[in-house]
Amino acid sequence: MKYKDVVVTGGAGFIGSHIVDKLVEEQCQVTVIDSLISGNLKFIEHLRDKIQFVKADIRDEDILQKICSKKDTIFHFAADPDVRSSVTSPTNSFNVNVHGTFLILECMRRLKIPNIVFASSGGTLYGQVDVFPTPEETPFRPISAYGATKAVTEAYLSAYASSYGITAVSLRYANIFGPRSTHGVMIDFYNKLKKDSKKLEILGDGKQIKSYLYITDCIEASLLAAKSVTKGYEAFNIGTESWTTVKQIADTITDELGLKKVKYTYTGGEAGWTGDVFKMLLSIEKLKKLGWTPKVSTEEGIHQYIRWLKQSS
Repeated sequence: MKYKDVVVTGGAGFIGSHIVDKLVEEQCQVTVIDSLISGNLKFIEHLRDKIQFVKADIRDEDILQKICSKKDTIFHFAADPDVRSSVTSPTNSFNVNVHGTFLILECMRRLKIPNIVFASSGGTLYGQVDVFPTPEETPFRPISAYGATKAVTEAYLSAYASSYGITAVSLRYANIFGPRSTHGVMIDFYNKLKKDSKKLEILGDGKQIKSYLYITDCIEASLLAAKSVTKGYEAFNIGTESWTTVKQIADTITDELGLKKVKYTYTGGEAGWTGDVFKMLLSIEKLKKLGWTPKVSTEEGIHQYIRWLKQSS
């Protein structure tokens, strides 16, 4: 895949803004579209003279048609990102993640835009599986509405690639974390400990074990995967070869904060909430064949992220 004049949906969000940073560094022409519901302009403020920003919802077809005209690639990172809320509010998750992506694909079909890079999901897409590390060929068995939206969207990517000649790359992410991340277990623990440094409530039993990848490694892997695909629909797992328990995350955060004898309490159960995939490790053999391996360990990444949170708060 070759890209030069691109649109990044959700480009003011966590992963999206880091993608924008790298695309600008690669001297691409970048247009960002973001509703700012979960994104934040401050994440791309340093690029205000180098990009075009449009505040809009991806479901606004007129704006979508206008900004995507003559572009060669859509980096689609806009989404309703909250797995937990998708269980209680599945309609919103469907409207943004499925219908929104369908409108983007239709826009691409009409305008003959050749490429799309899609931010998918690993754990929520595969669900509770029996094979670890989990390869890309694993059947989808999502256990949350959010995971279901990613499964449906990937089916559409495959169909549009086959029917209309679009080159589609799906990036199936593990738990991505680092600066600019505004949700997830790490920031949850950090905020709880800011309120009370003596105790920490942990959802589930603390034994949930998953793959966590630092943001710089995520961006490097994402663009390498995109550039490796020349036609059709391809999916790549993007994660680490190690997994970490929720309790280990708590231990690393309390260590970084210099806290001693913090009392952990647990809500109980294998899963932290309904729809939580409590065991996840993605196979990254496909990416490794392209010459990529993670550079930042999960533990070091947590230390760096917590330092960023302290500086930002």
